[in-house]
Amino acid sequence: MDDVGHARTAELLTRALEAQQGDKITIGEFLDPLGERAFGFLLLILAIPNFIPVPIGVGGVMGVLVIYVGGQMLLGFQHPWLLRSMREHGMSRKRVQKFVARLTPLLRWLEHVCRPRLEALTRQPSHRVSGLLLVATGVLLALPIPFTNYVFGVLLVLYAVALIERDGAALIVAWLASVAGAIALLTLSGAAIEAMRKMF
Repeated sequence: MDDVGHARTAELLTRALEAQQGDKITIGEFLDPLGERAFGFLLLILAIPNFIPVPIGVGGVMGVLVIYVGGQMLLGFQHPWLLRSMREHGMSRKRVQKFVARLTPLLRWLEHVCRPRLEALTRQPSHRVSGLLLVATGVLLALPIPFTNYVFGVLLVLYAVALIERDGAALIVAWLASVAGAIALLTLSGAAIEAMRKMF
């Protein structure tokens, strides 16, 4: 399938990787050919650091970037707008290759589950709902809460695939997961704070 508009998520990811031959791959190089599906693909890129060993504090950086993307969707942007420094930010090709290899089986499974349906939910004005929940997810990701990066990484992948595959039903699942995750995290955090108060 040569038409980007009809390609599936794993195919788009592999295509974007194979099209770049250098040791570094920029975010701009990934996003330029993707048109209206760029928001989903950008979220997929932002999920990468949550699955690979990186220095402590990356959750804060990724959280801010998720807020940045979600904020644009909330404001009604049709395509992601990136600062020049962000467009030219390079990622190690080897790390991206490892990520693609690990993620492809999950993406293939999601592609069997996801298909174009309720497509209006994957475009404006419904993007505003996704944007609001992504902003909230970004705030939680930015907080220094241990062992949550993988959870938020999976959630970002779900949003990404739903948007790329134009699957409104999967997007509803992502919305519900965002709300449930936020409630659970806030409840656990509150319980932990209360336990510490009792101890000290």
